[in-house]
Amino acid sequence: MERRELLADPYNVVITGVGGQGNVLASRVLGNMLVRQGLTVVIGETFGATQRGGSVMSHLRISKDLSYSPQIPKSKAHIIVALEPIEAIRVLKTYGNPEVKALVNVRPVNPVGVISGSEKYPSLEEIRESISQLTSQAWLINVTEEALKLGNPVFGNIMMVGALAGVDVLPLDRDSFKDIISETMSADKVDINLTAYDKGKAMVN
Repeated sequence: MERRELLADPYNVVITGVGGQGNVLASRVLGNMLVRQGLTVVIGETFGATQRGGSVMSHLRISKDLSYSPQIPKSKAHIIVALEPIEAIRVLKTYGNPEVKALVNVRPVNPVGVISGSEKYPSLEEIRESISQLTSQAWLINVTEEALKLGNPVFGNIMMVGALAGVDVLPLDRDSFKDIISETMSADKVDINLTAYDKGKAMVN
């Protein structure tokens, strides 16, 4: 397949979520898919807390042939891929700019303050409004709901990779995804991950 040129060099992607959502796996799969296309990918990761539920953020800096520092400069992200909506807003405020795009899973993961009743989680309408004000284009989808239909909410991370392929801002293809999953997971998990990828892509098309 002929590789399409990057929309920017480096093209900066932030994948954000909370612990337990599979953020790191998503960044690794995405990075490997892009390397298969002959691109240079540098990944940097930050963890707000080590336990399940803490903020997790991966920076991917994608270039035709140069290696950049793993930390995306503030206000320089091209797209934010968020597995959790409040994390999307938080990251957009730091790394966003008037041209940034966002791909957001709208299913919340309630922090301790919300669970205990001391804090209130914003409504979906409030989240949509905030994200629309912080982006030039956004896709808000509920991958958690679809992942639960496959038996495990963690498939949401793979659905987000498929959705990113669907929005067509990077040279991502299903064959590369299949190769990577086949190399890194047991054979019995390949088909369900392909299903998750396809479902994610269909959600933005």
